[in-house]
Amino acid sequence: MDYKRFGSKYVLRLDKGEEIVESIKTLCSKEGIKLAYVTGIGATNRAVVGLFETSTKKYHSKELTGDMEITSLTGNVSQMGGEVYLHLHVTLADPSYNAYGGHLTSAVISATGEIIIDTIDGEVDREFNEEVGLNLFKF
Repeated sequence: MDYKRFGSKYVLRLDKGEEIVESIKTLCSKEGIKLAYVTGIGATNRAVVGLFETSTKKYHSKELTGDMEITSLTGNVSQMGGEVYLHLHVTLADPSYNAYGGHLTSAVISATGEIIIDTIDGEVDREFNEEVGLNLFKF
């Protein structure tokens, strides 16, 4: 991973073999980023995406393999228990132009990843909401 800061924004380049979620967490911890918006594009050949089933309050994850374009990576950075908390979604396109998407658990870069982290002055924590079954913003 290589990156450069421009004011409140960080521009990242992820290289082949690097994992997206862990790379973003590492950067946020290193730079003290506590609240931000994340966006990106790139290519992956292995990703785990999930869908939250509201009736059971459980995530169902699926591993996707093969050449895929990351047509959209979006999400946010917040805090939970004093640690970096990422909430990322992704849309991936395969060689037949089929699109797959959901909550991003992990993805390994197969060519390059171009990610922008736009920091927000402040901090938002999260706490588990029993009724919903998710870690929600706590203001």
